[in-house]
Amino acid sequence: MRGRILGATLAGIETIDLIALGWFIVCAVGYQLITGIPALYERSITGAVQRQRVIWVQGMATRMNHAGDAILHGALSSGNGFFASTAGIAIGGLASIIGQGEKADAFLNRMPWVAHSAPLLWELKVLLLMGIFVFAFFKFAWAFRLTHYTTIMIGAIPNPGMGDPAMVERQVLATATISGLAAEHSNAGLRSFYYAAAAMAWFFSPWLFVLATTWVVFVLIRRDFFSRARAAIISAMAS
Repeated sequence: MRGRILGATLAGIETIDLIALGWFIVCAVGYQLITGIPALYERSITGAVQRQRVIWVQGMATRMNHAGDAILHGALSSGNGFFASTAGIAIGGLASIIGQGEKADAFLNRMPWVAHSAPLLWELKVLLLMGIFVFAFFKFAWAFRLTHYTTIMIGAIPNPGMGDPAMVERQVLATATISGLAAEHSNAGLRSFYYAAAAMAWFFSPWLFVLATTWVVFVLIRRDFFSRARAAIISAMAS
């Protein structure tokens, strides 16, 4: 009985599809974990920008007026809100086509180079995209909230000469840390959009899905560790 159920569950799903999906999961989760290793994090553009945040907040503590800094954080908050809304729209659009596998496959078959998908496989592809955008939504929504917390902490930084220096230093580091956490969640949400582009390739071919996933990882590696932006930021801190 169990074998029949399992056979029915996997009906229409080829081995290469499972391999492509597994490769995607390994790449997406593995990259997130590996780049979180402290030694690699410090060498990445994310780590370089975080050091700039500390410098920014330290300089903020020496200024009387923090309004400009709060406005900058407000702009960051708006960006996170925009991407969270975009992810929500994508989730709604994908949810509307769940269960429409046969109709959608018939439509896509009119397009060149699109692989035929059984209804179960079609729904698996759609669910993967939905899962990616749900993850992105939660990341951007939390980043949106963290930028609000950062703005509050900016307002709590005492004016120069008002407050214990040790307390001010702790407040500065805490503010930079919260701002950095918001950026990390926002960065994870942006990566999800990259992975969604790779997942769309699965509708055409599982082999193309594998290639697109690999290409996205190489793009992320280059931008995180070998981009001109990273080099420029690090050069600004060179003694």
